[in-house]
Amino acid sequence: MMTISRLQLPRRTFLRGLGVSLALPFLDAMVPAFAQTARSGARGVPRLSVVYVPNGIEMSRWTPASDKLELLPITAPLEKHKQQLVMISGLATAPAFPIDGEGTGDHARASAAFLTGVHPKKTEGRDLRAGVSMDQIAAQYIGQSTQLPSLELCLDSNDLLGACEAGWSCAYANTLSWRTPTTPLPMENDPRAVFERLFGDVDSTTPAARRERLKKDRSILDSLTAEVARLQGRLGPGDKQKIDQYLDGIRAVEIRIGKAESGADQELPEMTKPMGIPATYEAHAKLMFDLQVLALQTDLTRVATFMMSREVSPRSYPEIGVSDPHHGLSHHGNNPEKRALLAKVNTFHVQLLAHYLDRLAATPDGDGTLLDHITVLYGCGISNGNEHLHTDLPILLAGGGSGHLRGGRHVRVKTDTPLTNLQLTLLDKFGVPVDTLGDSTGRLEGVAGV
Repeated sequence: MMTISRLQLPRRTFLRGLGVSLALPFLDAMVPAFAQTARSGARGVPRLSVVYVPNGIEMSRWTPASDKLELLPITAPLEKHKQQLVMISGLATAPAFPIDGEGTGDHARASAAFLTGVHPKKTEGRDLRAGVSMDQIAAQYIGQSTQLPSLELCLDSNDLLGACEAGWSCAYANTLSWRTPTTPLPMENDPRAVFERLFGDVDSTTPAARRERLKKDRSILDSLTAEVARLQGRLGPGDKQKIDQYLDGIRAVEIRIGKAESGADQELPEMTKPMGIPATYEAHAKLMFDLQVLALQTDLTRVATFMMSREVSPRSYPEIGVSDPHHGLSHHGNNPEKRALLAKVNTFHVQLLAHYLDRLAATPDGDGTLLDHITVLYGCGISNGNEHLHTDLPILLAGGGSGHLRGGRHVRVKTDTPLTNLQLTLLDKFGVPVDTLGDSTGRLEGVAGV
C-alpha cells in the first residue's frame, strides 16, 4: 500500500482501501523527500485560485479613496486577512468592449475575456473562439505533477440556458477556463461529483448508481481504517494532528453532502435536480470552497477556478433579504435603494470569500499554511454594471503567493492597464515562461513582488 522508510514519506503518498485512493496532506515526515521546498522558507509549492463574481460591483463601496488599503463596506469581511490582501485599481479588459456593429454581449465578453484577454467571437453555434486562459497556462506548468492539472467549479447549473445574451453562446457565460481558443472547459456545480472526482471511484455517475454505492459504503474513510491506524502508529504528534484534522475535514464534507442529497431526494423526488446541492446558496458556496481546500491540501491540484455565479445571473438572495434578481440590480439606474441592495449582494459574496480564506489560513502546509502558499485572484470583468464598464475593474489578490506576494496594500496602476498584465506577472511568480497573454503589454512592477 505504501512504503515508509526511516519515517520519510514520498510527497505523493496515498492510502488505499477498497476502490479508494486517498492522497495525504503535506507532513513533517515528508520533509526529507521534499527537502528543497522545506529549505526555501515561506516559498512553498505555488498554487493559484481564481474566484469570479458577475454583473459588476457597487464601486463606491469597494475602492479606497487613497493609496492606503482601506476596507470599505463590501470588503470589510476580509479585515482579519488584511495583511495578506492587495487591492489593485486601474486595470481594464478592453477585449470585453463591443467592436463596431456587434451590439450587446458585454456580460458574455466579460467572462470570456477575464482570463484570456481575448475578444470572443460572436456566435450562438459551436464555432466558439476566445483564447487560452491564464489558469490553463498555469496548469500546463504547475499542474502537471498533480493528479488533476486544474479544477473548474461553479454554483449555477449549466442547464439554465435562458440566462444568456442574444447572439452569444451560453458557453461564454458558463466558464472562465479555455484549454484552447476553441475549447471551453465545463465547470462542475455538484459537490458529490467533485468529491468523487477527488476521492472516490465509481462505475457510473447516474444518481441511481450513486445512491446504491452510498448505501453499501457510506464513507470512503470506512475502508481506510486499518491503513490510517498503521500510518499513525509511525508518525510524530504533529503529523498525527495534521492527519486527524484532514480526515475530520473529509468526514465533515461527506456528512454535509449526504444531508443535502437526503433533503433533495425527499423534497424533489421526481425532478432531475443534481444530487448533493444544498438548499441555500451560502451552504452550497461554503461546501464548494471547502472541497477546493481539500484538493489543495492534498496536492491533488494546484490550480482552481470558481465562478460564484454567472454573468447575467437572475439569481436572487432571499437568505440575506434580497429578492430582486442580481442582474436587474446591477442595472440600478442610480437608484439609491437598488445600489444598496447590489452592495449587499457584493458584500455577501465577499463574506463567503472570507470563509475560504479562513479555511486556507487554518490549514497547515509545510512551514506555513495554505494561505501563505497560494495566490487567490478575486474579481469581476465588469466594474459599473449599470453602464457595462470594463475599466477600473474590482480586482483583489489574497494570500502569500509562496513568499512572492506582499499584502496590506492598495496599488493604483495607470488607467486602463490590461488585466492580463497582472496575470502575466503572476505567471512569472509561478515560474511559468510566457511572454504574452491576450492583450497584455508587459509586466506590472511592484504589484506582486515583495
